[in-house]
Amino acid sequence: MLLADRLPYLLLAASLVAALAGGLWRARRWRAGRAASVDLVGGLRALPGRYLRDVHAVVLRDPPGPREPRADGAATARMHVLTAGGLVLAAPLALLQGLTALRGQWLAVLLLAALSMMAIGVALVARRRWPVRPARLSGGSFDTLPWALGGFVAFLVRAACADLGIGPAARWTAMPDLGLAVLGAWACAEIFIGMSWGPMRHALAGALHLAFHPRPARFAGERADAALTPLALDSARLGAQRPVDFRWNELLGFDACVQCGRCEAACPAHAAGLPLNPKKLIRDLASAGTGRVLVGEGGAIDADTLWACTTCRACVYECPMMIEHVDAVIDLRRFQTLELGAAPGKAAQALQELRATDTVCGRSTASRMDWAADLKLPLLAEGASCDVLLWLGEAAFDLRGQRTLRALVQLLRRAGVDFAVLGADELDCGDLARRLGDEATFADLARRNVDTLARRRFARILTADPHVLHALRNEYPAYGGHYEVWHHSAYLLGLVGEGRLPLRPGTTDRTLTFHDPCYLGRYNGDVESPRRLLESLGIRPVEMARSRMRSSCCGWGGGAALTDVPGKRRIPDVRIEQAREVGADIVAVACPNCAVMLEGVVAPRPAVLDLAELVQQAVQEAG
Repeated sequence: MLLADRLPYLLLAASLVAALAGGLWRARRWRAGRAASVDLVGGLRALPGRYLRDVHAVVLRDPPGPREPRADGAATARMHVLTAGGLVLAAPLALLQGLTALRGQWLAVLLLAALSMMAIGVALVARRRWPVRPARLSGGSFDTLPWALGGFVAFLVRAACADLGIGPAARWTAMPDLGLAVLGAWACAEIFIGMSWGPMRHALAGALHLAFHPRPARFAGERADAALTPLALDSARLGAQRPVDFRWNELLGFDACVQCGRCEAACPAHAAGLPLNPKKLIRDLASAGTGRVLVGEGGAIDADTLWACTTCRACVYECPMMIEHVDAVIDLRRFQTLELGAAPGKAAQALQELRATDTVCGRSTASRMDWAADLKLPLLAEGASCDVLLWLGEAAFDLRGQRTLRALVQLLRRAGVDFAVLGADELDCGDLARRLGDEATFADLARRNVDTLARRRFARILTADPHVLHALRNEYPAYGGHYEVWHHSAYLLGLVGEGRLPLRPGTTDRTLTFHDPCYLGRYNGDVESPRRLLESLGIRPVEMARSRMRSSCCGWGGGAALTDVPGKRRIPDVRIEQAREVGADIVAVACPNCAVMLEGVVAPRPAVLDLAELVQQAVQEAG
């Protein structure tokens, strides 16, 4: 075989060598990050399963927002499998056919089959973007990618057909084959060399990111892994100011972004017109030089972008490359808060109140029981015991939260539950401080709460606040606590199932929908308990377009109600609009913060009732 006849295969081999060199060059950026504990062998062994199972489970879901007939989940999965699978098969087959002694007709036939598979995928890629590209998809070099993939297919199809004697012999030094060779050379460079800095960067970085993921427990499938990594408060720099302040596998994750825009379509802040686009945030983090300042004076990322985030993890849930957007936001916030003292709006005041009074509102912990004087709640003194410790939380200081707590207390008494509260000894759980980046205040509150709890005896903690649930269940263990923590929706469901709460299930002509709290669903994986509880009341909720694990945030999460970054609309207004779209008369909630935010929407709007209030009504009707 003449050297000129091997031109397509030599160009492919040269492109792969250049891709390897470019990958090593790109790896310099990743190695510049902080150290990370990674199981290299175990991660590589788990890579095929994570790709075939976890990635495609996300890809198969339709993207959030209006349905896109040409870009639904099934179509995207077919497109990706055919294009990527065809490319992965075609490249080694072409090298074997053109550069080894295994060359033969059977290899050429297999190569044509792989290229045919890839050609179908490329057609789906083009159909997805033309004539009108969905707004969430990035343009630029991504719009040229279908041309590169198509040129690669055409180039190697011509070579394989020539090897099989189909059509005239290839003459790569003369037209028209010379023009095809030029197209093929460009295509190989765009695809393979582009794995270092072009639109195909996600292919190499994405595979490595899945293998060396910062949260490998996400792939276990048993429980959502969403607890924040504790910050070493004796570090030279608190939080992330530059890319090098992130762990090396987090930098790898930023490069894995395929810019599909699913995070953008899911983000409640982006939907409300706040200055946050999670896709752009990750793109900015990936493109910044390792020494570039990200936040602060002259930073690449605007502070309002960080503070607009509700930490709801909708972006993380929708990302097919499993990128951890929220972890990056929190690390950048930590630098803003702890190093620069630049928490915005009312957030700075709330953090000051937490440090001074151990409560967000600034009231003393001794006044936590004022609202319940008539209820005569039992206090759990040191050395005493009870079955259930009711964690009141900041809801005890808010009129709306007190309605939920009153209903819950009355239900516990009706069911004969042995419960008590801490009263003034209960401090804020610190979740708000942690989401605002103040790890020092969170660590102090967590430690003191753990010490307080250690001096009491109880079987379980019960809370109506999913933020408290998440903090006590998932983030306090790092500070020595280890508790069985229940959300009131699951606990009330158990009481109903045991027959300890007599109900009068009935029907209503009022349409009810349920708003899933982010910290109950995406943070703790429970979307069924509230619905089963409603069904026990004879209520079958109508689902909003954004529900269950894909629920949209109420606007409180991550302290967004305090940072108060202006946007075109308020996030709770967007959520209530989604409830109106299904004709809801009642929005049931399972979080006092959600109740506050949704009730703050200007009337007319649906009534907002907590699950405890609905159960209490059913118990009262049972007489």
